[in-house]
Amino acid sequence: MKRFLHALLVCALTGPALADTPAARPGDIVLSLDDLYRLTAGNTLTFFDQGQSRFSVGGAYSYTYPDSGGTAFGVFDIRDDGTVCIQFRNGRSRCDLYVRRGAVFYLITQSGDRFPFRTEFRLQP
Repeated sequence: MKRFLHALLVCALTGPALADTPAARPGDIVLSLDDLYRLTAGNTLTFFDQGQSRFSVGGAYSYTYPDSGGTAFGVFDIRDDGTVCIQFRNGRSRCDLYVRRGAVFYLITQSGDRFPFRTEFRLQP
């Protein structure tokens, strides 16, 4: 009973924070902070629907939609928990987790959606 109450207390204290953090699946390799800094240093990520995320070295971010060609602008920062958070000009924001599974990279949203992407980024050996 004591163990159950302890687990319940831990869930109550950490539940909301964990719910806001994207979750990797078994077999995913979460990118390290060093890899995230390199991934976002002036790189473009191209998603399989041809949408593109662009990260500037200075912290500016843009996403170009594949169909309309419209672009959303914002700024990004890398958090100590390994998420990349974007604050859009329209007031919306989100934090995403970046992982690798085999040779494929994925962006995982806070709601758990997974979006594979291509990039010229290479992991350090």
